[in-house]
Amino acid sequence: MRNWIKKHLLTVIMVAGLMVGAGLLLYPSVANYWNSFHQTQAIMSYSDTVSTMDTEDYEKLLKEARAYNKRLGESGINWNLTDAERDEYNKMLKIDDSGIMGYVSIPKIHVKLPIYHGTEEAVLQTAIGHLEPTSLPIGGKSSHCSISGHRGLPSARLFTDITKLKEGDTWTQTILNETLTYEVDQIRIVEPEDLSNLTIEQGKDYCTLITCTPYGINTHRLLVRGHRIPNANGDANLTADAIQIEPIYIAPFLSMPILLALLVLLILTTRRAKKGGTENRVSSYLEDRDLKL
Repeated sequence: MRNWIKKHLLTVIMVAGLMVGAGLLLYPSVANYWNSFHQTQAIMSYSDTVSTMDTEDYEKLLKEARAYNKRLGESGINWNLTDAERDEYNKMLKIDDSGIMGYVSIPKIHVKLPIYHGTEEAVLQTAIGHLEPTSLPIGGKSSHCSISGHRGLPSARLFTDITKLKEGDTWTQTILNETLTYEVDQIRIVEPEDLSNLTIEQGKDYCTLITCTPYGINTHRLLVRGHRIPNANGDANLTADAIQIEPIYIAPFLSMPILLALLVLLILTTRRAKKGGTENRVSSYLEDRDLKL
């Protein structure tokens, strides 16, 4: 075994390097695809569950959520929830035990993401979360919901491209069978402890998307606020900007020439090694018999 390893050491090293390189190059694309698949499944499952809900149960959930937001609009946001208040919050818009309460669609950056109760790390690794003390994401006068998501994760896009949003861009959020459209009207970068831009303004219907910034450093928070606007033609059909090819999908194609070059080099090296071994055996045979070519 040792002799075989010594004899094929270069080949083993190159094959190992090829496999490691392929894994590193393909991991972001494969991981993102896998997470996108599960996000889509979660959204489809949510829509199916909502569509089969009893009308009475549906109306009850919606009524409770609207009453919850109305109460917050009158009292203001309490940033330190008690256990009882958190238990009440977790029952709002709850259609099953998954924790999903709806989904957000941002056409400009080509993402559709499920929204879950709370912003625990387990949620933010694969989806986006509703900031607990803020208004529920069903809108209404004197409401301001906040939705948080990571950016820059190697395994999921999430809010990675949210910096591309500009004032005037729109997104939608679908809660139960209600689809709300928001138009970006303010973009701020603040300290993590600065909550002043997330408060409720009387008569306003706001939603703010939150992520970390600068990219990879995460010392501040990027706040993209939108105000509620009427849905186009009574629905949420929006025309996306020109299609952009995302780098995460280009990576595999850029990696292929590199992998092909390594494979060709591996084949040539192996064949050269075999040829050299054959020539050495012929030379030794001739030398043993005092012969010359």
